[in-house]
Amino acid sequence: MTIFRGTVLDTPGDEVVGTVRLRAQPDAALLVEGGMVTARGAFADVVGGLPSGGHHEVVDLREGLVLPGLVDAHVHYPQVRVLGALGMPLLQWLEECALPEEARLESVDYARGVAAEFVHGLVAAGTTTALVFGSHFAGAVDAFFEAAARAGVRVAAGLVASDRALPRALLTTPDRYYEESLHLARRWHRTGLARYAVTPRFSYSASDALLAACSSVLTDVDGALFTSHVNESNAEVAAVAALFRTADNYVDTYDRHGLVGPHTVLAHNVHTTTPELTLLSARGSAVAHCPSSNAALGSGPFPLRRHVEHGVRVALGSDVGAGTGFSLFKEALQAYLTQRLLGTEGLPLTAPDLLHLATRSGAEALGLGDEVGDLSVGKQFDAVWVRPRRGDPLDVGLRHAASAEDALGRALTLTTPADLGGVWVGGQQVSIVCPSPRASPTTHLARHQRHSHPHDRLE
Repeated sequence: MTIFRGTVLDTPGDEVVGTVRLRAQPDAALLVEGGMVTARGAFADVVGGLPSGGHHEVVDLREGLVLPGLVDAHVHYPQVRVLGALGMPLLQWLEECALPEEARLESVDYARGVAAEFVHGLVAAGTTTALVFGSHFAGAVDAFFEAAARAGVRVAAGLVASDRALPRALLTTPDRYYEESLHLARRWHRTGLARYAVTPRFSYSASDALLAACSSVLTDVDGALFTSHVNESNAEVAAVAALFRTADNYVDTYDRHGLVGPHTVLAHNVHTTTPELTLLSARGSAVAHCPSSNAALGSGPFPLRRHVEHGVRVALGSDVGAGTGFSLFKEALQAYLTQRLLGTEGLPLTAPDLLHLATRSGAEALGLGDEVGDLSVGKQFDAVWVRPRRGDPLDVGLRHAASAEDALGRALTLTTPADLGGVWVGGQQVSIVCPSPRASPTTHLARHQRHSHPHDRLE
């Protein structure tokens, strides 16, 4: 039984983005038992309601803010080592940067090193749950799940499927994909904090036969997610249209195989059409908005207002490595800036909207809305502690904030991984040891029940 004491901010409601309200409690107490929040309220009230003589520990997080763990709805595990390659559009970036690196994960030893670095990046940025694009190689997918399990983070991932248009080493066949996917799903799906995600790379590299195999996996793995890319760049959209001449649009290339539903998260959807938005809304699907990646690749600004007006659910994704880093604080800020630059076509966003996109919206998109995404009673204690160093701009900003919403806006604007004093998943504090270039790739990760002092930091 542990009490976490601090200023707690979250967005537990179901409001549409653009109208989200912030729940703020200064000097709050969250009573956590078995990893779950079992009581929440003013510190004095929660402590006063405990049985006399009972044993409990108080973790003092009053310096800074306590937020729900961040949820990344789209991020690529094999691409952590190609972060920062600028100046190229999507298809050129794939050919010159991403795909050659992804081919190296055929070596399981290499994949283990990448997996360790990737999971470190997630947790160091405060991400406690992620929908992860896996690898084209089954052994590398195993390596990722192993790394995530050791770290104790919530993930959904799977084998990436392509059977054309990519380097030969990255291609598979429908039968092979189906067999390898079921093997991986039997090992990892709903084991600990892991789930399986059916993951064709995109329709450009997946034939109808391979998409049909993806549909079979989705049917045969109960509770699996489906994720892929859609409408990211104009060149990609045109290429897909040329390959699928009988499809109504890009989303239809997936929908005609039964792949679009409430279990579906499609990344980007920058160059979308009204029929596609109508279909996504009718199917209850979600879109992962990756603002930094859209800007870095020159893909275009995300039409958030159109998605919201059509009732399409939207969450945030970092899209490492086309994106510019793991931090969803940065992605939230970039989402805000993008909408501002769109003028009347954009959707004005508030700090609560941005927190919702980075937490509860992502949890809902991944089918985890009843478990994580906010810090309500009955939810898992997945949390991040924003605790800036004395005298840093964020510290100054928080000390001079006029309100809880003002403090949240400053946190979303200024927080970096260096400002995180702790990350918890299911009530357990997660510690990631930064991988050393000379260390064995199998020994990078460490998970602890709790640091010896609540002010221990991620470094």
